[in-house]
Amino acid sequence: MATTALKTIGVREFREKLAQHLTLGTPLAITRNGITIGYYIPARRPIAEEDRQALTDATQRLHELLEAKGIDPEELIQDFKKLRKSRKKSHG
Repeated sequence: MATTALKTIGVREFREKLAQHLTLGTPLAITRNGITIGYYIPARRPIAEEDRQALTDATQRLHELLEAKGIDPEELIQDFKKLRKSRKKSHG
């Protein structure tokens, strides 16, 4: 797991660029007059655009494969749920 370096910014910059900081998801040390007054630690890392595009491409390819094989995605989901439920019963 990669770690992200803590960036230090002033409270005024944090306030002025709040939406940008929330989107970037970088941990921040917030300072006032050079003294750290708090920290912003994002709850989750934003998805990189390359990752989002790869997921979109994979999803499209999956739908194409299912259609080519004549498989209904909803039936596949129901079959999967039944399989998981039966496995939970046999292991629990």
